[in-house]
Amino acid sequence: MRSYLEFEKPIAELEAKIAELRQLVDSGNTDIAEDLEKLEAKAAQQLQATYARLGAWQKTQVARHQDRPHFADYVAGLIEDFVPLAGDRNFAEDAAIVGGLGRFRGRAVMVMGHEKGRTTESRLKHNFGMAKPEGYRKAIRLMRMADRFRLPVITLVDTAGAYPGVQAEERGQAEAIARAIDCCLDIRVPLVAAIVGEGGSGGAVALAAANRVLMFEHAIYSVISPEGCAAILWNDGSKAPDAAEALRVTAEDLVKLKVVDEIVKEPIGGAHRDPGRAIASLGDALDASLRGLLGQEPGSLREARRRKFLDMGSYGL
Repeated sequence: MRSYLEFEKPIAELEAKIAELRQLVDSGNTDIAEDLEKLEAKAAQQLQATYARLGAWQKTQVARHQDRPHFADYVAGLIEDFVPLAGDRNFAEDAAIVGGLGRFRGRAVMVMGHEKGRTTESRLKHNFGMAKPEGYRKAIRLMRMADRFRLPVITLVDTAGAYPGVQAEERGQAEAIARAIDCCLDIRVPLVAAIVGEGGSGGAVALAAANRVLMFEHAIYSVISPEGCAAILWNDGSKAPDAAEALRVTAEDLVKLKVVDEIVKEPIGGAHRDPGRAIASLGDALDASLRGLLGQEPGSLREARRRKFLDMGSYGL
């Protein structure tokens, strides 16, 4: 059963009527077939119009939709012969970040990303995609391995942020994130990142300091969640929609700010409506980005990546 967001209620009502009419048509009542076609066309037009004018807060809701593809879905749809690699060789395995070796369109790659989980059990296992220090240290280990064997790295970002618990802080959360960013900027192989859902704070940047940063049309990417921003600035969680607008979290804003390099189009109605098409669309964008990087010299790749991030926010100064 499809899950609808608050702003999708008019669409939900139309699609409920369509489902009722379709049952009647399927049972042999062909007199209403024309009415059904008209209603389906109206629903499609309304869906397209609604998603063409989404605000930042509505995009935040779409980015967090429970039915959006997860890391496991992208691996299943894009990566052949995936071999997961676990542990940071220091403390523990962190299931919030999953990574391993595989083949992407015939090319050996290292792929890693946040996994939020879908069921209650898997969400608890993956800690809702919020990694602890051992998760980022595992990511560093895998990036260093990819660098050693000259394998391109693909990262898929979908997290509300790094885990803020006391134990994570005791084990050096900030240091682990900083070292992960440093590793991203230091490796000499192509690194392509994609913001596929929610890209929150340093927990996202730790895997996204890449040569090319792609972003789904209805994903978000920000220094803090809208709710967190509203709590700090106004001490009022209900101001989250205002915070979302002020933070400029959308792909369109971030391309203008040169934080993101390319917007990947989603199926009409969001990736959650047609995960297969969304995954294929991301695959094409990743492939194009990798092809543009593979012929470059290792030193040039690293230097261009560093320069790209050092130039952010300089405004010509």
